[in-house]
Amino acid sequence: MPDIVDPETRSRMMSGIKGKNTKPELMVRKALHARGFRYRLHDPKVAGKPDMVFPKLKAVIFVNGCFWHGHDCYLHKLPATRTQFWKAKIVGNRQRDDTVRKTLRDSGWRVLTIWECALRGREKIGLDAVVDRVVGWLPSDADSTEIRGSA
Repeated sequence: MPDIVDPETRSRMMSGIKGKNTKPELMVRKALHARGFRYRLHDPKVAGKPDMVFPKLKAVIFVNGCFWHGHDCYLHKLPATRTQFWKAKIVGNRQRDDTVRKTLRDSGWRVLTIWECALRGREKIGLDAVVDRVVGWLPSDADSTEIRGSA
């Protein structure tokens, strides 16, 4: 299916998509704050500038969009136009994510990735379930993990 807008308009639309303070990230942050957790946001001193950094717990949280990070769920579907560009872009994002996670773990940080599909769509487990898992994981000594949709 061809794109319904011209390339300049599509470029402008795509450049307007935020990387920080996304709706899923804000939902999780607000819920964790309400439960008494305090954190740093996008700390440039920590590899990858995680969405939330818990220095005392030596833990970081990334809230990843399924499309942009190439998650293996139904929310990630390559566009029909400029497929090679998007494939290369998403592969690059995944490689960078892997490198950042390895760097963080090698530095003693625990890493939690919350996928967008856990918070929205037909496979969501819901905000309360996500936050319950995060609250259980944060003070523990559990290794790095991820929270994803139910499928």
